[in-house]
Amino acid sequence: MPYALFCNDARLSNAYPTEADVWELARKSGLVVEAVSGDNASARRPLLENDYEIRPCRADPQEDPFRNRADAERENARGLEWDTSTPDA
Repeated sequence: MPYALFCNDARLSNAYPTEADVWELARKSGLVVEAVSGDNASARRPLLENDYEIRPCRADPQEDPFRNRADAERENARGLEWDTSTPDA
């Protein structure tokens, strides 16, 4: 099952083959912060900012999660950031 970035019930990203793919893209886009767990300051864990979350989803009928990952990797190699904004209508 593919995964995507969500805010509340709105899907903000393309679908990707694994949850790890979405975490990596979110990290590269600056959407991940390191949170301290409890009193142990050395026990940090990644946390998505705001109300973002990564959830399983269905890919759109014309969408290929593996192609989305390949496209994101190519864009990253060229230095382009992952854009979570909605395209202008």
